[in-house]
Amino acid sequence: MQSRRHIVGSAAAACLGLLLALTPFGNAVHADEPVKAVATFSILGDLVKEVGGDRVEVSTLVGPDADAHGYNPAPGDARKLTAAHLVVVNGLGLEGWLDRLIKASGTKAPVIVATKGVKPIEGDDDHGGGGHAGHAHHDDPHAWQSIANVRIYIANIRDGLSKADPDHAGDYAANAKAYLATLAGLESDIRTTIAAIPPEHRKIITTHDAFGYFTAAYGLDFIAPQGVSTDSEASPKDVARIIRQIRRDKIPAVFLENVADPRLMQQISRESGATVGGKVYSDALSGPDGPAATYAAMMRSNLAAFSAALGKK
Repeated sequence: MQSRRHIVGSAAAACLGLLLALTPFGNAVHADEPVKAVATFSILGDLVKEVGGDRVEVSTLVGPDADAHGYNPAPGDARKLTAAHLVVVNGLGLEGWLDRLIKASGTKAPVIVATKGVKPIEGDDDHGGGGHAGHAHHDDPHAWQSIANVRIYIANIRDGLSKADPDHAGDYAANAKAYLATLAGLESDIRTTIAAIPPEHRKIITTHDAFGYFTAAYGLDFIAPQGVSTDSEASPKDVARIIRQIRRDKIPAVFLENVADPRLMQQISRESGATVGGKVYSDALSGPDGPAATYAAMMRSNLAAFSAALGKK
């Protein structure tokens, strides 16, 4: 059921990169006003806030606990883009609705592709199984699940803000440097926590295939009935296969995702005997009062849930 992920080129990122190259720096930033940045979804919005600090006013199109894969833009989204000094996007095919929205808005703001320079891995659109004939394979857009990739996000955001607002480039560089130190501590804690989980227990069941980069970076094995997009549907055969694997490998828990309907995981839990290990945050932050209100808090919340369910040596 696990995907065989390979390093591949990104046509979606290249398309957005071309859009960036063709988009002039439009709305000028004045010294007495904040930079107006639009981020496509909540995780990205938090990273822009970390780099931008007090100089940047961040608007997010897809909010907390909302799914960016199948998002339907609201009427106000075009107005946000029109007023923006820059737009920050993930790329790698996550925002399939974005090009049409940008064109409709008529925005002249530059588009910053946060994943520019990331080496994408391949995901399966149909489900978490790898190498099955007839299944569509595309780049996995969930690159933020690896701290190494988020360092690239931060560099791209820093450079985009500095180009839009060169008078404060030093501030953006300092903010980025400080946040990279935060990421270093976070990654160290992730590695230490995963190392304490017995290797034979390092298997996770989640709703969709959102954690491939986490697997590649940190060694937990994620299995999902849905592919890299929540728009895909799990077939009865895939669900049955996962239930058999849970029983065979004695996988103790399945996890609900904040952006997905919980009923599929609840069914798998009932039929396999695995407990529900709690909620994890895959594609969106929680609300401001939740346990995953920032990117760093999201990663720590997920890590705590995985560790508690899988046990320690």
